[in-house]
This record gives sequence, C-alpha cells and structure tokens, in this order.
Amino acid sequence: MVASMTTASLSIPNLAQLFGTARSKAARLLSSPAIKADRDALLFSAKTFAAAMLAYYVALRIGLPKPYWAILTVYIVSQTSAGASLGRGIYRLAGTILGAVANVAIVPNFANEPVLCSLILACWIGLCLYFSLLDRTPRAYGFVLAGYTASLIGFPGVADPGAMFDTAAVRVQEIGLGIACAVLIHRFIAPRRMTGQFNAKLASTLADARSLGRQALLGEPVADRRGRRAMLACDLLALNGLAAHLPYDDPRSAPPRETLHRLHDGLARLIPLASEIEVRVHRLSALSLAESDLRQLIEDCRHWLASAESDRQETPRQLSEQARFIRTQLLADPLHHDNALGANLCGHLVELIALFDDCDRLGAFAQQGGRPQRSVGGTGNVTGYVHHRDHRVAARAALGAVVGVFSACLLWIWSAWSDGALALSIVGVACALFGNIDTPKPAVIKYLIGSLYAVVLGLAYSFIILPRVSDFPVLVAVLAPVLLWAGSLQARPPTMLMALGITLSFPILTGLGSRYTGDFATYLNSTVALVVGTGFAAVSMSLFQTVPARQAITRLLRLSRRDVARRAQGRAIDEARWTGLMIDRTALLLPRARQAKAGETDPVGEVLLYLRVGHVVGLLRQKTADGHADAGDVSALLGAVARAFSGEQKPGDDALNRLAMQADIERAKLPGGGGANGADLRDLLIDLSFALNAHNATGKGHPA
Repeated sequence: MVASMTTASLSIPNLAQLFGTARSKAARLLSSPAIKADRDALLFSAKTFAAAMLAYYVALRIGLPKPYWAILTVYIVSQTSAGASLGRGIYRLAGTILGAVANVAIVPNFANEPVLCSLILACWIGLCLYFSLLDRTPRAYGFVLAGYTASLIGFPGVADPGAMFDTAAVRVQEIGLGIACAVLIHRFIAPRRMTGQFNAKLASTLADARSLGRQALLGEPVADRRGRRAMLACDLLALNGLAAHLPYDDPRSAPPRETLHRLHDGLARLIPLASEIEVRVHRLSALSLAESDLRQLIEDCRHWLASAESDRQETPRQLSEQARFIRTQLLADPLHHDNALGANLCGHLVELIALFDDCDRLGAFAQQGGRPQRSVGGTGNVTGYVHHRDHRVAARAALGAVVGVFSACLLWIWSAWSDGALALSIVGVACALFGNIDTPKPAVIKYLIGSLYAVVLGLAYSFIILPRVSDFPVLVAVLAPVLLWAGSLQARPPTMLMALGITLSFPILTGLGSRYTGDFATYLNSTVALVVGTGFAAVSMSLFQTVPARQAITRLLRLSRRDVARRAQGRAIDEARWTGLMIDRTALLLPRARQAKAGETDPVGEVLLYLRVGHVVGLLRQKTADGHADAGDVSALLGAVARAFSGEQKPGDDALNRLAMQADIERAKLPGGGGANGADLRDLLIDLSFALNAHNATGKGHPA
C-alpha cells in the first residue's frame, strides 16, 4: 500500500510535466506559419461559402433568372481581408455597370453586322485592358471587369439583341447581390483587417531598412546586397498595394495619405543613399586615411541603427551635429582629395540619420493611425509611390487581346457553332483577366486545370447528386464539400488560379437555378465550349500577348537610360518622383531577372546605378540652370553624359571611365572657397564620379 502511494505520488508530477510539455508543443505547432495559413484559409473558405449561400438564397427568393451569377461573384470578389473585399467589390460593381452600358450601346446597334459587332466588342476589351495596364492600382480591376463583362454578356446576347438591356440590367442585379453578400459577411463576421497586415509589413520593412543601413556603414560592397536593396523596392511596392485598401478597411484608423507618402519617399531614398555611403566607407577604409573622429561617427551610427526603439530619441540630433562638425573641419581644406571625400561622406551621413529618424516617427504615426505632432520627413515635394507606365507595352498587350478575341469571333461566325458564344466569352475573359502577365500561358493552364476539376465534379453533381435534392438546406449541405474545398484553395496564392477555374465554372456547368434542369447534351456542349475557349485563349495569348522576360528587362533598362539622358539635358522630373519611378522599375525588374536567369549580367544592379546617375545629373543640371558662378564646364560634362546614355545599348566601360575622369577634372577646377554653393557642387561631382565608376562594376564585384 505504501509502495503504491509512493509510485502514485511520484507519477503525478511526471504526468503534469508531460502534460505541460505536450501543451507547449501543441501551442507551438498551432502557432506555426503552416498551421496558421491553413487556419486562415479554412476561415476564409467558410465565410465565403456562407456569403455565397446567402446570395444564392436571396437570388432565389427575389426570382433572379440566373442566381449562379451571384455565387461566382462572391468568390471573385472575396479577399482575405475585409478592406480588400470591399474595395474589390466596389471596383467590380463599377466595372460591371460600365461593361453593361457598353453592351447596350454596341450589340443592339451592330448585331446585324456580325463581323463589325465582333470587332467593336474586341476593341472594347482591348481598350479596357490598355487602361488597366496603365493604371496599376486596385482601380485597374474595374477596367478589367468592364472588359470581360462585355464579353460575358455581349457575345451570348447577339442571339437576342432586343433583350440586351434587360439582360444587362438583370446581370448587374445578380452581380450586385453577390458583392453585397460578400462584403457583409467578410466585414462583420470574424473580420480580418487590412490594418494588421499593413502594420506587420511596415514593421518588417523598417527593420530591413535599418539592417540595410547598418550593412552599408560596414563599407563592404557585395553583389548580394544589391539584391537586398531590390527586395526593399519590392517591399515598397507591396506596402503601396496594402495601403490602397486601408481606406476601405476603417477610414477612421487609416493613416493620413501624406504620412504614407513621406514614409515611402524616405525609404525609397534610402536605397541609392545606402550605395553612396557604402562605396565611400569602402574607399576610405581601403586608403586608411579616414580621420579617427569620422571612423567613430560611422561606428556610432551603426550602434544607433542597431539600438532598441526606446534608445533612439536624442541620439539622431547628437549624431547629426557631430557629422556637421566633422564636415566643417574637413571643408577647411577641400582641395585635399581625402578631405573632400570625407566631407562628402559626412553630408550623406547627415541625410541618412535624418531619414531614419523621420521614418521611425512616420512609421509610428502610420501604425497608430494618427497625424504627426510636428513636421517630419522634410519640406520638399511629397510624391508617394510613382508607378512606371509604359504606353507601348500596354498598347501591344491590348492589340494582342483584340487580335485574339476577333480571331475567335471569325472562327465562330465561320463555323456557326451554336455554343460558340460561351467559348468566345471565355476567350474574352482570359484575355482581359490574364493580360497583365508577361507570360500568361501558365496562368491560363492553371485556370484550365481548375475548370477540368469543375467539369468532373459538375458531371457528378448534375446527374447523380442534384436530382435527389428537394430543399435548400440539403442543397447547401451537398454543395459544401466542393465550394469549401475550392475556397480553401483560393486563399492560398499557389492554387488561387486553379481555384478560380473551379469557382467560375462549377456554378455555371451545374446550372444552379430555382429548379433542376439537368440535360446531358447541354452539359456536354458547355464542357466542350469551356475547354475549347480556354485552350484557344492559351494559344492566342502565347502568340499575341506574351512578352519574354529578357525583352521586358531590355525595355526597362533602355527607358531608364533614356530618362537619365533627359535629366542630364534638363528635361527632369523632380527628385522624389525620379527616385520613386526608378524604385518601381527596380521592383518590376527583380522577378523578371529571376525568371530570365541573366547569368553574367546584373540588370537589378544596373537599374539601381541608373537611379544614382540620374539623381546626380538632375541636381547638377539644376545647379547650372541657377547660374552658379563656379559651374565651369559642368554643362559640357552633362552633355557628354546625355550622349553616352542616349544609345540603344548601355555605355561601355571606357566611355564611363572617361566621364568619371571628366567629373574629377571639373571638381579639381573648382576653387577652394565658394561657400555652401561651391561645397554642394563639389559634392555632386564626387557623387557623379562614384556613380559612374560603380556602374563599371555592375555584377562584377566591388565598385572602384
């Protein structure tokens, strides 16, 4: 008896310990990213299914003729956050109304001329795609919807053009109902706010920026660091996309637009500024001529950037004063090369300190949704994110869509296929929906795979399961497995396109209406039209709407060189817009460079160096335009830079070396005095020399 009590007393703590260990392991498992993603996907799927069934029920109750449009609209509109769902719903409704109006204007007036009517509808789809490619904001979705709504309503509607107005009006009601139900469920039932995603992304971006600043102060240029700067550009693009949905999330907690714009401008300026500081620290370290005070300042800046947030209050002001004091000492003998270089570095350090101080304050205000209590971020022009817009590329993609859709129309007219309208509608949807992708064929194939899943599932539902359903609750129960599965796939980016194929095709193929209308011949014809339409779209887009990654890279670099030449000639946008534009081009270039596997070349490093050269020549041109007395032959130097960057190919190393040497000669001509203007001009010539020398090392190691 005593032995058993002893054993029991010893086992109780062991069991408690085992239970505690198991509980902690389970908590860690449930908080892992994979489990969290699964949990979020299941919650999204459940809410989207509830919204779809609500829309379906209301559509049946009010007698809409094709209630499945409300179901698929819910799945198209639904996003993982409440704000994104509302914004997408608004743009979809606006695009649907615009597309419906276009159908009412086109189809009844040109239905008797099928070729002309087809050409006009194809041109409308192309025009909408053109505007969506130029917009590059969430508003672009409205243009996409205006295009493929015309395809979905217009081509089937040519059989009865007199009823086009009624058809368009009913379709707007069905889609509007789906939007309303999606927004209602996602906004008020376990809502996931965009604010949380934005704040988390902003915090990680600021942390990455500080890490980039610390590494720049080490003065050890490596090729991998250029990739990290490019990733910061991609982070700014992602932040801009998240910020666009904040007003739809909760307008009261959304940070002021000016705060977000100033924060973006500061982080964008960091990317070239880190390169400027890195190469100067490297040069001074290699020469071992940097003053001890300057070395200590660099070390203090590194410690400040690594410090905790609570320790970053008074330090920036002290560091800035120290940097200005050292710069003043070095400028006492500016003709000495190392003094001039050290003073130049101090000027950049002052800018770096102010930039991080402002970004910390702006980031805190943005996350709190408040307004700064004092002016931060400088007094210059505030631009925010600047999108690269290429009219030529947009026009080419739009023309490809017109050719693809019109070719399908001609085949339909020639074949007189009774179900060709459905196939043609799918061609128009694919050309509009996937037209913003350089290589759309893989995306269309994923969509087709999802559609084939929908065909198999729809066959089982249409002729085995749905004939046995007699009331709405049972119908909801039998639809749940497929739609919940598709919804969970939609919440995961790798399977989102396949899920789109399921959710767009399954409700249409099963003909979810007010009563069962199963017809095998109709189902077979619809399936053939679905496969033929999607397959034709894949072939058409491969021929007419595909831009190889290398070609896209070449064009982005050529446009960047052209803009550098324009800035050297004095046709310059302001500095913030120039930096923002080149940061966006960097973000566009990075995924294409990975896809192209550029090898020996480094297009990302090249575009970042065009950013630096363009920044300096724009400021130098402004100095000469202001009539600076000590400008000398700077105008001739800028003319040489403009000629070097005006060609179709990037300037050769010899040409860049000559330009860098010419910049050094012009700096040597400047007198020792000149006050602040003379020091500024001297700094800009140093910046230009370093930028041109660094350009020679793109992808090849250390800058000169």
